[in-house]
Amino acid sequence: MSSHASEPSLARDDTAPVSLDLVPIELIAPRLKRVAAIAVLIGVVVGVIVGFFGPVWVGATVGAVIAVPTAASALLTLRRRIALQTGRIRSTGGLRSRHVDVTRAVAAELVVRSARVSEVSVRITDPDGSLAIPLALYTTDGGRELEILGLRRLADALTTSELVPAAAIASVLIEQLRAEARGAALPERPLFRAVELVRSEGRVPTTTLTDHEVAALLD
Repeated sequence: MSSHASEPSLARDDTAPVSLDLVPIELIAPRLKRVAAIAVLIGVVVGVIVGFFGPVWVGATVGAVIAVPTAASALLTLRRRIALQTGRIRSTGGLRSRHVDVTRAVAAELVVRSARVSEVSVRITDPDGSLAIPLALYTTDGGRELEILGLRRLADALTTSELVPAAAIASVLIEQLRAEARGAALPERPLFRAVELVRSEGRVPTTTLTDHEVAALLD
């Protein structure tokens, strides 16, 4: 579980982009590259074997069918990023990107996916589309939470919206920051309490918290 000593200073450059990647791509890049390399190797070996007993073009085709999908998927995952800059959140993944403008949000919701590894995310919708930003992943005794700077900047962005739900979610994120700063146990962290709330009511696999439930996370 990530923990932080203190909240970031308010004296910061709010115009600079900040990462909202819950799991930085740098942490999984070596594994993704290995997966791509192994897929290519298996494709080549199988292709050579098939080509040895039949036409070369058949071997090449079989090898490509085995290697390309897995290798391409792994390499495209390396491009996935979520970043916030001046109120706009951009998600880049694979061959396309999406974005939402928090200042023009028409809906803001906390979404919980309850499973062996549970996820809490905020879904923001503007007139042009919707985007979900993962905030935390939890198991029964640990997890990973969005880095403190990203969490703070996201809370700041939500406060610029005129939506009451956005302001409520911003308050939850600020309380989460405070809990992380003092090294609070999981049950004292609002995002983990969101998971516990959903689990206690047996709402699976994915549910959106009501405004009342979001407010209750601050109690």
